[in-house]
Amino acid sequence: MSTSEPSARSQVENSAAEALRRHALARGKVQLLPKCAIRDFRDFAVWYTPGVAAPCRAIQAEPDMAYEYTNKGNSIAIISDGTRVLGLGDIGPAAALPVMEGKALLFKYLGGVDAVPLCLGTKDPAEFVRTVRLLAPSFGGINLEDIAQPKCFRILEALRSELDIPVWHDDQQGSAMVVLAGLLGALRIADKSIRRVKIALVGVGAAGVATFRLLRAAGADPARMVACDSKGTLHRHRHDIDAQQHEFAEKWRICVETNAEALEGGIAEALREADVCIAFAKSDPNVIKPEWISSMAGNAIVFACANPIPEIWPDVARSAGARIVGTGRSDFPNQVNNTLAFPGVFRGALDVRASAITDEMTLAAAYELANYAAERGLTEEAILPRMDDPEVVARVATAMKAQEQGIAKLARTRAQLRQAAAKAVDNVRRATRLLMQAELIPTELHSTAPGQEPVPQLSDGTSEEPRRCPT
Repeated sequence: MSTSEPSARSQVENSAAEALRRHALARGKVQLLPKCAIRDFRDFAVWYTPGVAAPCRAIQAEPDMAYEYTNKGNSIAIISDGTRVLGLGDIGPAAALPVMEGKALLFKYLGGVDAVPLCLGTKDPAEFVRTVRLLAPSFGGINLEDIAQPKCFRILEALRSELDIPVWHDDQQGSAMVVLAGLLGALRIADKSIRRVKIALVGVGAAGVATFRLLRAAGADPARMVACDSKGTLHRHRHDIDAQQHEFAEKWRICVETNAEALEGGIAEALREADVCIAFAKSDPNVIKPEWISSMAGNAIVFACANPIPEIWPDVARSAGARIVGTGRSDFPNQVNNTLAFPGVFRGALDVRASAITDEMTLAAAYELANYAAERGLTEEAILPRMDDPEVVARVATAMKAQEQGIAKLARTRAQLRQAAAKAVDNVRRATRLLMQAELIPTELHSTAPGQEPVPQLSDGTSEEPRRCPT
C-alpha cells in the first residue's frame, strides 16, 4: 500500500461529509427564476393572460416558433431511471435526484443551458422511451443519464430515431469524448501514436462500449485492444456473450473485433505490456493492483474513471510505474470526466437548433478539446483543461458538425458560436455572483441536521430563526 493511500481515503471521507452538510443546508442546487422584466402588476397581462394568447396562436400555426417565443431553445431535460448511478449502482430514482440536480447545475453554470432534472419511476425501457417522447415537445434537447446497460443502448437508439431534437447519453458519448481528448494529450507527452498503442479496456458498460467505438473511429487498432468484464477478457470464444448476442450486441462486437490473439485471463493479463489502461469498472481502489500497473509498457497511461472512487488511487498507480494518471474526480490532477463535454456539446447543438448529436459531432468535439489542451500547454498533470475554464464550452461548442451534416436549422459561423457560448456562460456567472452578493444565495449557513430548517446568517452576523405557523 502506498503511504499516500490513507491520506487519499481521508480526503474522500472528508469530501463526503462536507457534501452531506452542504446539501442539507442548500436543500437542492437549482431553482427557477424569472427571465422577463416585471415592473408592476400590469406586466402580467403581457406575460400571462390575455397577452400570452398571441404567442400561443403563433406557435400553433408554426411549431418552430416555440424557439422564438419560449425558452425551449435553451431548455433540456436530464432524464434517468436511477439504475446505474455513478459508481453506486441501482439506487432508484429518488436517490438519483441529487446527481441529476448536480448535472443541471453544471449545465447552467458551465454552459448557460437550462436543464430540468427528471427521475422516472420505471425500469421498463419501452415505458421510459414513451415517457420521454411525451415530454419532448417542452424541450430543445434530451440528456440521458445513469441508465443500466444494455437497455441504455436501446433507449438511446430509439429516441435518436424518433425525436427531432438532440438526444445524448452522457455516460456513453460524453465519457468517450473526454477519454479520447485526454488520451490524445497523454499520447503526445508519452510520444506514442494512437494507431500503434496497446489499449486495455477495464469495464465494458455504457462508457466502455462507447469509448471503444470512438477510439476506433479516431484510428486506434481494435486488434491491439483487450477488453475485460467481470468474468475476464473478451474474445471470440466467450460463449456466454455469444449466447446473448441479441441482448448484448455491442459487447459481442467487441469480442469479435478486439483481442486478435484471443488472450484469456483477466485484468492482469490485459494490462501486461499495455501502453494504455482505460477503466470504467467498479468504484473500488482495489480493482486494479499496483503490480499489474508495473507490468505495463514504459510511459504507461492509466485512466481510472470510476466515480466516486477510482479503480486505483492515482499515487499508487504512479508509484507502480504509470507516467500519466487520470481519474473522474475534480480533486485529483487530470480529471477525465464528461463535465468537459456535455455543457459545450449541448450549447453548440442548441445554438444551431441541431436535430441530433451525431457520432461525427462527438468526434469533432473531442479533437477540439484536445487541441485546446495542447494550446494551453500539456504536462503530466494537465492533459486536459479544468472544468471551470470558461473557454472550454466556447471551444467545444464550435466543434459541432451539425451544419456540415445538414441537420442544423440555423447557420452560424465559428466566431458567432464562440461568442454566443461565451456570453451565455458569462451571464450565468455574473448573475450567480450578484445573487450571492445580495445574500439571495447564502454563501454559508449555520449547520443543521437533515430534517431541520437551516438558520440564515444576517448581514450583521446575527441569526434569524425561521418563523413557524401556529398549530
